[in-house]
Amino acid sequence: MSIESPTASGPASASDQQDPSPHEGRLFVLSAPSGAGKSTLCRILRQRRPALRYSISYTTRPIRTGEIDGRDYFFIDANVFEAGIGTGRWLEWARVHGHYYGTASDFIDRTLAAGNDLLLDIDVQGTEQLVQRYPRAVTIFIMPPSMDALRQRLVKRGTDAPDVIAARLRNARVEMTARFRYRHIVVNDRLDQTVEELLTLMDAAGRPTTAQA
Repeated sequence: MSIESPTASGPASASDQQDPSPHEGRLFVLSAPSGAGKSTLCRILRQRRPALRYSISYTTRPIRTGEIDGRDYFFIDANVFEAGIGTGRWLEWARVHGHYYGTASDFIDRTLAAGNDLLLDIDVQGTEQLVQRYPRAVTIFIMPPSMDALRQRLVKRGTDAPDVIAARLRNARVEMTARFRYRHIVVNDRLDQTVEELLTLMDAAGRPTTAQA
């Protein structure tokens, strides 16, 4: 397994958490094993809900063909990312497959405080950190229909060598054991059906209020 949990800076403690404003936006978090279709689902959800804001993660991995800096990820150097760990720049971060991934805390805070709903695409480790600061987040784990289907999707994607695909499948098995920590589990078998199920979950989620525990 090639996943490193944060050590230099962790999530905010309970004393750092603030009661939400009655007009605070809703926070939706999607996690899934690599190849389960999470990026595609996020793109379609944003198309179907244009007012939904999206948090673009930062990463130190190389940019892939077809990706655009600032649209898919913010691509930065490892030394810049590590400096951000030391200064508390990241709301959550993890090292996955040898590369850093993280979410900038200031963007999340500003977006929700302005009353905007926000969608995050982060991994299991990141979600564990995030819910300590935002316990009302609507967390959703996307499952592949089977490990064989996941393997076929990774191979068809054509971006990884066989040893990398094998590592992703090993990590997928570990990540899927954490699915029961999420509020919702959705199996991405048919894309159109999965999108409708996610939209139903999002529309049913109430806004946080100061009256909530």
